[in-house]
Amino acid sequence: MSVIAWIGLGHMGAPMAGNLVAAGHEVRGFDVAAEAAADASARGVRVTASVAEAVAGAEAVFTSLPRSEHVRAVYEGPGGVWETAPATALLLDTSTVDVETSRWCHEQSAARGIRFVDAPVSGGIAGAAAGTLTVMLGGEAEATALARGFVEPFAGHVFELGGATSGIAAKLANNLMLFVSLLGVAEGAALAASLGLDPQRFFEVAAVSSGESWPLRTWYPAPGVVPTSPANRNFDATFTAALAEKDLSFAVEAAGAAGVRTPAARIALDQFERLIGEGYGAKDCSLIAKFASPDGRIAGFDPQA
Repeated sequence: MSVIAWIGLGHMGAPMAGNLVAAGHEVRGFDVAAEAAADASARGVRVTASVAEAVAGAEAVFTSLPRSEHVRAVYEGPGGVWETAPATALLLDTSTVDVETSRWCHEQSAARGIRFVDAPVSGGIAGAAAGTLTVMLGGEAEATALARGFVEPFAGHVFELGGATSGIAAKLANNLMLFVSLLGVAEGAALAASLGLDPQRFFEVAAVSSGESWPLRTWYPAPGVVPTSPANRNFDATFTAALAEKDLSFAVEAAGAAGVRTPAARIALDQFERLIGEGYGAKDCSLIAKFASPDGRIAGFDPQA
């Protein structure tokens, strides 16, 4: 079994690292948040006091961080990954970042003679805990083949997609599809309710018809319809509006650079920005359903709670 470092032990990182422990690896982890570190420790991760301590002697170094600027700081900052990790280590970034940051990680790692793989994931907190994530790998063929063995303990599906940034490209395109689909679910659910349909009965129709989708099955925006819906818990986050805005903004930026027109994605992005502007950035992204409501209110959400 291998010695693995994991930097970033949040809602996704801690269960992913825990699955590596369960597979028999020695995992050393670091996070600036004490609560996150404690959660990872309970999963068998040996929590360290610094990035340098976590990566010492590691065969693989994972990063799972909130934003592009955090990835850049952890890699190039004093005592960071490039300064302290063994040159033989395989570096894997599971964060969702912009394409330019991912390219920078590849180029700067290569300049130092270190292998790097962009390895974003899809499947959410539940998938991280269950070990069923989809992992998208981008980089040199030898590096992605090696990465496959390290990610399999937390993956249901692993795809080697090609050269540098191909993993993050797949993640951004996938999330663009997800959030545009979510907008359609929100509007369709609001229309069905306004026309007098019972939410449960309409969900049963849509789930076996052409309106079926992952956000329909997982985030249907009405309480009591699907057990995983944030509407059952006052829209407490499974995937925050702030993270959705970040991911979708990266996707729209990449589309603009490629000359791809994305009007539907821009509408969804505007709605996430409105949620954040109203102070709901920490609520679930599916709360955009309230914008489809005739009066701006939605069952399952109490803004005072």
